Amino acid sequence: MNRRKILKAAMATSLAVLPTMARGAASSSAAASSSAAAALSASAAKLPYTIDETAVIYLTPLKNDGAESACQAEVWFTHHQGEIFVVTASDAWRARAIGAGLNRARIWIGDVGVWNSDARYKVLPSVDVVGDQILDASRQAQVLEQFGDKYSLEWIVWGARFRKGLADGSRVMLRYQLG
Repeated sequence: MNRRKILKAAMATSLAVLPTMARGAASSSAAASSSAAAALSASAAKLPYTIDETAVIYLTPLKNDGAESACQAEVWFTHHQGEIFVVTASDAWRARAIGAGLNRARIWIGDVGVWNSDARYKVLPSVDVVGDQILDASRQAQVLEQFGDKYSLEWIVWGARFRKGLADGSRVMLRYQLG
């Protein structure tokens, strides 16, 4: 089952349960949203507002001359205090680019539907960022919890895969910040 089908199933399930959950959670959710918004760093304020409203981002490493790489992908992400985290295959170009010192990237924020390479996403808000790899296991665990919160239904399948991949080196965690 692909990610889009999982997301659609999750949305259908969430919408069915939402009215009963919303009553009790509304006040605590509003307080949490308010304090989370207050905690955002100055760099987070520069990210397009849609960052918290989308399930995916589109990402490409930038070459030394600032040109976009031919490797462009739709990826799951989590966002916290102006930092954007991605877990990806260690042999993906976005991971290898950072390892090769090409740490600048461009991110488009939003969702244009099922991924294909026609670049429809390039009309979305974008930001240029600087990336690095997160090697600290405790930080990885914190970020994986955020992924689990964001993609709760998908995480039933993908959570173990992400954890195992980070442990065995087949996946890496990348962090992007405004440059």
